[in-house]
Amino acid sequence: MESLRSYLNSLTPADQAAYAKRCGTTIGYLRKALSTKPNLDGALARRLDEESEGKVPRGELRPDIFGAPESKAEAA
Repeated sequence: MESLRSYLNSLTPADQAAYAKRCGTTIGYLRKALSTKPNLDGALARRLDEESEGKVPRGELRPDIFGAPESKAEAA
């Protein structure tokens, strides 16, 4: 979830709201999810990944569905 937090913090409040809307949710829900750390719906994790152009990897949000993302050390 750290990539989601970092990505949201890099956006203006208006861009945060627009990103959430494109993903089919609200910024309020995403902020709540950051504090409670629930298992996000797989479809939402996929949309968060796609709309952030990979900056919020779906595998980080739901490794049980998409598999854990490769670490940078493993990729090198």
